[in-house]
Amino acid sequence: MSTNTVLYKRSYVFSFVIRLCHWLRAFAVFGLVVTGFYIAWPFLVAPDSTNVLEQGWIRLAHEVLGFILIAVTLIRVYLFFFSRSNVERRSIQDIISPKSWVKQIKAYFWMGNAPHHGAYGPLQLMVYAGISIAAIFMCVTGLTLYANVYHLGIGGMMWEPAQWVAYAMGGLDEVRKWHHYITWAFIIFVLIHVYMVIWTGIRFRNGSADAIMSGYDYHAVNVKKTDNGNHPVQHHAHQNSHSKNKGH
Repeated sequence: MSTNTVLYKRSYVFSFVIRLCHWLRAFAVFGLVVTGFYIAWPFLVAPDSTNVLEQGWIRLAHEVLGFILIAVTLIRVYLFFFSRSNVERRSIQDIISPKSWVKQIKAYFWMGNAPHHGAYGPLQLMVYAGISIAAIFMCVTGLTLYANVYHLGIGGMMWEPAQWVAYAMGGLDEVRKWHHYITWAFIIFVLIHVYMVIWTGIRFRNGSADAIMSGYDYHAVNVKKTDNGNHPVQHHAHQNSHSKNKGH
């Protein structure tokens, strides 16, 4: 008589600092999108009104959130390359492996499981790298716009680099346009990201949403039991490589 039992083992993936950065970035991006659209179209005040208090507070919130995004982006870049844990860096093995890409695509068509030498699959890492580059771009263009409004303090320090960025992009108006365009990349990314986290959690039963909250994810351990009265029970476990990770 043979039976297969699927168990789940918990593995520590994301440290507290990484989880904190994730939610701070999510909060900052959401707030920046809302305040950014309002700055572009200040619908709460009539065009001929001299009351600019609302616009001032919205702009202040946008700037504070922008500096939060800058800080989080710098921290995350540092942690990816220099963290004591290599759980994120191990994902590079998948991104440069054609076999991993094939497995990833097959997994999305319900054929097998996604490859994971680290925290992410190859497509995940590509998308996260792309949105990280977009975040750096938004930080640079945001500081450029900031320096052209505030000429003291950080704005004064950024004045010359800001002028170089504006010149390289074809003028301050082009900087503002591209700052707005890349905002839509974040909106599209967030929608797809939330959908894929939910889909992955349902498809692979790995607690993908829980990992960024508690730090732990879950992977299946298939236990095969064979007992016909003459043979001992045998266990065959197939574990995810996350079990080797001891956290950040």
